[in-house]
Amino acid sequence: MARTEIKIGGFGGQGVILSGYIVGRAASIYDHQHATMIQAFGPEARGSACSSQIVVSPEAIAYPYLTAPQIMIVMSQEAYTKFTPELAPGGILITEEELVVPHNLRPDVKHFSIPATRIAEELGRRMVLNIVMMGFLAAITDIVAPEAMRQAVKASVPKGTEELNLNAFDRGYEYGVRLKGKAV
Repeated sequence: MARTEIKIGGFGGQGVILSGYIVGRAASIYDHQHATMIQAFGPEARGSACSSQIVVSPEAIAYPYLTAPQIMIVMSQEAYTKFTPELAPGGILITEEELVVPHNLRPDVKHFSIPATRIAEELGRRMVLNIVMMGFLAAITDIVAPEAMRQAVKASVPKGTEELNLNAFDRGYEYGVRLKGKAV
């Protein structure tokens, strides 16, 4: 697998930065790859656009900035509008189904969506929608081994919330596996 660029976008408070951290941790600590992460916030912390940009590679990473992400996760309409033009040709776009309405989607883009917020609410905590998205990412792509991602989730979330977050990851992963099975 070559260098893979991933961009995660949403608004402050959705766990965008934590999601990037989890992907990087999963790749570098639990999946024996190299990873870098850069984060960006809007002028306000909560409610404004933010993103995390991750590079994952089997080899050392000399340039940590994205040129054209092959994988993009967007959890807000603003992130969709702002970031999707950057998606590489043939890239994978993952959206939060109920918060993002895709429009003017290029025909070369492979688009997958999940009602992550609804799934998180079913688990009792809307805040875990980002972890649902991480499970979905693990199922849809092969960027990081699912068990590595699971270990990174467990090690990265606040103490006492591990079970809830692992359930959120598993629900997103199962949804992705079912969706991918239908597409085959």
